[in-house]
Amino acid sequence: MSGFELLFALLLVLIVCGTAAVWALVANLGKRAESQSRELAELRAHLDAGGRAQDGQVAEIRDRLTQTHSAFESFRAALAARQQVDDESRQSLRRLEAIIAGSSTRGAAGENILEEAFKHLPPEMIHRNAWVNGKVVEFAIRLPGGKLLPVDSKWTSSQALEQLSAPDLDPGRRQQLAAQAEKEVEKRVREVSQYIDPATTAPFALAAVPDAAYSVCRSAFGEAHKRHVLIVGYSMTLPYLLLLYQLHLQFARTVDLDNLQACLMEIDRQLEALDGVFENRLQRATVMLQNAYGEGKQVAARIRAATQGIQAAEKLESQPMLHLMEGDESPTLAAGNPQG
Repeated sequence: MSGFELLFALLLVLIVCGTAAVWALVANLGKRAESQSRELAELRAHLDAGGRAQDGQVAEIRDRLTQTHSAFESFRAALAARQQVDDESRQSLRRLEAIIAGSSTRGAAGENILEEAFKHLPPEMIHRNAWVNGKVVEFAIRLPGGKLLPVDSKWTSSQALEQLSAPDLDPGRRQQLAAQAEKEVEKRVREVSQYIDPATTAPFALAAVPDAAYSVCRSAFGEAHKRHVLIVGYSMTLPYLLLLYQLHLQFARTVDLDNLQACLMEIDRQLEALDGVFENRLQRATVMLQNAYGEGKQVAARIRAATQGIQAAEKLESQPMLHLMEGDESPTLAAGNPQG
């Protein structure tokens, strides 16, 4: 075999080997491309599934946000409507309170509160519009033995109590308003004390006031105790009445001793009234008499001084004339009266 043929055979072998290598490489690349295509398809499928799930979640979140927004708008509308109703109710209550506090029917609201509380008691225990000492008390409790326990409602210091309810009120102003409300309560206590009659009522009475007025009372309790009056808030009126009724049932004395105690309390109350008359009227009259006596003494002293001044002036004017008269009359007297 010649060298040329050997070279050609070698070249042919190389071509066949190269072709086989290229074919193997192409096959390998095809397999890899097919594998990548499958992976890409799977990845695309996963992405599609994730996209669909995400779209579903986004849609669900969007629906929930829409529902939340709708609920929030409904809540806002309801809150606005409630605020309007509250404002109207507050204004109506203020108008009603102004009408009650500014008219002759003051105290009607408190009577309605007591009326509502007394509904829980037996009807035979309540005596309405009872006459005591020529005055009418709205409510009275019938006690065992036939006597009455006067219960009167007093709506006090509406404007002061309304200002006291402000949370940012100045402490000095709050103290001033509290003192004003307490003075009003003491005034109402004096009115309630007029419903105590030893012959027909218990030796004490109840004055029901608003809870806000009750909370600011301090010295009013002592003043009420002196006048045999108990101050209670509207919310505690019924428990106080039941307690007093139970105590009366348990510790009631005989009729004579009860009347004696009531009469003694009435005497004490009348003596306090007499002391007030002495202090207010007689003392004022005494002061006026003392002032008139002092002014009269001053006028008399001025008159006496003027009289003494006139007398002194007359004496001074009469002294020269006396000297002249004494000079003219001395010879005559000497001649006419030798014995002198």
